[in-house]
Amino acid sequence: MAGLFGSSASTAAASNPTQGDISKDVALNSPPEDSISDLAFSPMSEHLAVASWDKKVRIYEINQTGGSEGKALFDHEGPVLSCCWSKDGSKVVGAGADKAGRMLDLGSGNTTAQQVAAHDQPIRCARFIDVPGTAAPMLVTGSWDKTVKYWDLRQAQPAATLACQERVYSLDVKDRLMVVATADRYINIISLNEPAKFYKTMQSPLKWQTRVVSCFTDATGFAVGSIEGRCAIQYVEEKDSSSNFSFKCHRQNPPNQSNVTNVFSVNAISFHPVHGTFSTSGSDGTFHFWDKDAKHRLKGYPEVGGTISATTFNRDGNIFAYAVSYDWSKGYAFNTPQLANKVMLHSVQPDECKPRPGGKKR
Repeated sequence: MAGLFGSSASTAAASNPTQGDISKDVALNSPPEDSISDLAFSPMSEHLAVASWDKKVRIYEINQTGGSEGKALFDHEGPVLSCCWSKDGSKVVGAGADKAGRMLDLGSGNTTAQQVAAHDQPIRCARFIDVPGTAAPMLVTGSWDKTVKYWDLRQAQPAATLACQERVYSLDVKDRLMVVATADRYINIISLNEPAKFYKTMQSPLKWQTRVVSCFTDATGFAVGSIEGRCAIQYVEEKDSSSNFSFKCHRQNPPNQSNVTNVFSVNAISFHPVHGTFSTSGSDGTFHFWDKDAKHRLKGYPEVGGTISATTFNRDGNIFAYAVSYDWSKGYAFNTPQLANKVMLHSVQPDECKPRPGGKKR
């Protein structure tokens, strides 16, 4: 959709086919006042939810020119670490350091969110899920209290609780596949056909702390990002294990120091909803698009002026949103007022995320 935001690929990018262009990216109006922890587009419309350490979840409407307007917001009692949409686009849930999941029904006219989940420690992740045999969509939350809880939004108590080995650091869902990553590099795979037990448990194929997990578009596997500038592609079933691999990314060689490599955290991985290709973004302030089947980098982009803390594609895959915001990787002492804190909207050109022609297909 080359006409989105009224832009087309620049001549500079055209002369270097793997070099992406961010010069036409548009900033979200009235961004949060503190670090941005999560981004989520509605599955039904061009509305973007933004979770922040300023204790708020904001909902913006995005138009065809990249313009944005705040439409709603709701408050938590502590930093918000995750946000997500219901499948019908009518509800937004935030979850965070106040140990609560809170839901705003956008059709109700309410401005105060209703508490729909509770844990003994901060909630790191929240997602809406469809469980076979249940009439209504459910919410799943993963917490630093080492549990995953399923919530029927009509009831105060969880419908089920899964005990994990360690604190939940990342969680993602696609169709019937749910993947939960914890401290100590545990990864739990759950089939939502049997949500009350682990289908498989494994250690991350990466040697360092897990930062993010993200499910493939076709739900056959997931990507893992670590703090040590690596990404792993992992299939669920043993029959596909020959396709598992990992690769280095988000690393820099300082000028005139060929024997030194600066290694950065992979903070976010987002899969393109149409093409099944994916993005990685990191503490080095860059994002890249990759084709896992061809084991190939499609595009790399220049530094954006700060660490990238969160990313997401919209439902059609023609907008890529990324948060340029402090990721807390160096602790509170390095969080200064001078740091960038914004959400950028990148118009995805037709060639940027398409799989490589002739790439291996599974």
